[in-house]
Amino acid sequence: MTPHARAGDLAIETRALTKRFGHQTAVDAIDLAVPLGSVFGFLGPNGSGKTTSIRVMLGLAAATSGEVSLLGEPMPGRLSRVLPQVGALVEGPAFYPFLSGAANLGRLDSADRAAPTRTRRARVDRALERVGLSNAAGKKVSAYSLGMKQRLGIANALLMPRRLLVLDEPTNGLDPQGTREVRALVRSLAGEGTTVFVSSHLLAEVEHMCTHAAIMSAGRLVAQGTLDELRAGEARVRVCTPDAAAAIRVLAGSGLVAGVEPAPDDLGDRGAGLAADGSVDRWVSAPLEPGDVPPETLVAALVAGGVRVRGFHVQNTSLEDRFVALTGEGFDVVR
Repeated sequence: MTPHARAGDLAIETRALTKRFGHQTAVDAIDLAVPLGSVFGFLGPNGSGKTTSIRVMLGLAAATSGEVSLLGEPMPGRLSRVLPQVGALVEGPAFYPFLSGAANLGRLDSADRAAPTRTRRARVDRALERVGLSNAAGKKVSAYSLGMKQRLGIANALLMPRRLLVLDEPTNGLDPQGTREVRALVRSLAGEGTTVFVSSHLLAEVEHMCTHAAIMSAGRLVAQGTLDELRAGEARVRVCTPDAAAAIRVLAGSGLVAGVEPAPDDLGDRGAGLAADGSVDRWVSAPLEPGDVPPETLVAALVAGGVRVRGFHVQNTSLEDRFVALTGEGFDVVR
């Protein structure tokens, strides 16, 4: 899938970006296009090259070849100009365990030459409030849970106003409530005009948060675009009925090429099987293309044709389906 945005509309752009470690290619000539103002999910299983790509983008590692630009500026040449506009959480946060959360943020803020000293305390308090750590501000980080440390890392990325926020696995270690809060935070930041780049292997989180996504597999970028573009694929109409032959005839009369599925699937109580009257329910399915007969018209035609409809389902391609089709690998899915 090719990017549609022009270079001036991109927060992150890479061209043939490649990173090798000896004879091993970790990132293989990727062309990434992250639109300004988007919440962009960077998807892929562990080891697919996501974190290495991020490290190269942020100037934390040198590319073997290829080009990177952040906020329209070439990297790493304009590093000192670009990085003050970028907040990042990469490979988990690291803090002084004997200092409090607020003291850690104060130290990190003091290392930022662009951060004004006189408003430091207010910025630290505001950042802690945004990630729900105000009540733990004075607690030593050694007593923080993994999820609290993750939130503190996000707070560090938010100490100064940022045009671009890069988060590597931001919900790692968070409980469901913390995950929802991070999700709401990401949405609020996007609403304020910040571009948020989220690397994750959790499909459900990306689907909840993101407007765009890219899929990595074994160092290669295999697809990117809006979520709707990534989900695009064949839809199928599926009918559960004991009258399979009649259903096939009716669907054929509506221009669909239908067939009986070989076995019941995993649709729970909608799965085919033995009905209460002793008849055998089967699933009949057919590809449904844009412009074909609407589903409600198909149901009416089936009933009018004497077909006993015991289940009807339009199955669209999911993001998980697309991932498996593109990479041949499973995906960690948290519902």
